[in-house]
Amino acid sequence: MNVAATPLAETTHKAIAVLSKELGIVETVRFLTQFSTGFGDYTRERGVILRGVTMDEILSEIRRAHRGRPNKRIQPTRQKRARG
Repeated sequence: MNVAATPLAETTHKAIAVLSKELGIVETVRFLTQFSTGFGDYTRERGVILRGVTMDEILSEIRRAHRGRPNKRIQPTRQKRARG
């Protein structure tokens, strides 16, 4: 039996069409992003971007960005005891 391989781009296109039909576009994108390895050198780029920035500056920026937003802290959940 000799079966010709379909080009990978065509297989990918068909697979995305099937996933989109069954899952919807949002869930398809969520599914596909888990396989993305990205590109570049994150460690080197982070070093360049954050060169000379202190932790205090980072924390201040986070606090400034969240100013005015309600502070919603996650409360621990209490498990109900089973009766019986």
